[in-house]
Amino acid sequence: MRPQLFHRAAPPPTVTILDLDGSALEQAPVLARLHAGSATTLEMRDLGRALRLWAWKPDFEAFKARLPAPADAPEIFLLGSGDYHHLTAALLERRGEPLTVVHFDNHPDWAWTFPRRHCGSWVNAVLAMPHVVRVVTIGCCSGDLANLDKAGCNLRALRSGRLEIHPWYHSPTELSDPAKPIPGHVVEHGRLHWRNMVNEDWDLAIREIFEAIPTKSVWLTIDKDVLAPEHAATNWDQGALPLAFLERAISRLAIERRMAGVDICGDYSPAQHRHPMKWTESLLDQPRRPPASTAINAVVNARLLDLLEHVL
Repeated sequence: MRPQLFHRAAPPPTVTILDLDGSALEQAPVLARLHAGSATTLEMRDLGRALRLWAWKPDFEAFKARLPAPADAPEIFLLGSGDYHHLTAALLERRGEPLTVVHFDNHPDWAWTFPRRHCGSWVNAVLAMPHVVRVVTIGCCSGDLANLDKAGCNLRALRSGRLEIHPWYHSPTELSDPAKPIPGHVVEHGRLHWRNMVNEDWDLAIREIFEAIPTKSVWLTIDKDVLAPEHAATNWDQGALPLAFLERAISRLAIERRMAGVDICGDYSPAQHRHPMKWTESLLDQPRRPPASTAINAVVNARLLDLLEHVL
């Protein structure tokens, strides 16, 4: 039997702008929603610098204290820069139902870091939550999938099946312990051969991935750095996923499962770090030059919001 859309008997999705860096409020489609009353803003710029890239526990707790209680309707949050992706963990912590997190990103965000609340390690924080059953990461192209044994990544979660990674494209990766299998991929001759989505029939692949999700409800988190540069302007190196493919995946996910909530990051804003550790880390990990234009971000956010409001 063909699965049906999970129709909710009202209210419509709630759209909340978490204004940490001002990036979303520069976008005409977002402002139009605010003026029409179809979106609200939570002003948090006073926490923006402290939360950016990573956060000490008191600042993270201050952020959590300002979040609204979970809504009965699906929740949509705009976070601003991908430097704030670790705040997804705080959004998920508010939820009580069993969830699978569907994660579109150019980076797996699965490293072990200090401080713990870091945009490169939030997936580990989420996997530690008892109500999060699985994380499914789709679209990575970055070098974070190379040298797995040296990168401090969460291979244990990958091997257990609680974490799935489906790159858009990545070359085979050497493993020091190739005897241990990794579900969904081929480990052969000491190398992990990723199941690359670029080589798959996209619609069939995502349908197969989503049908295997073990929970009725999902949380969708999107970092727009998963998209090719013509579709986003971000603070990070970018992948190659076409926007149309992401939109098709969102539509399919809405058919297969109920989306309890969505968060979107990956807009661009100048970092202006004051902490020397943050400044050094951004210098080492992020592109040196800002994007020539950020206008595409408004277009893509509008398309994603339109689609989400239609399918949720």
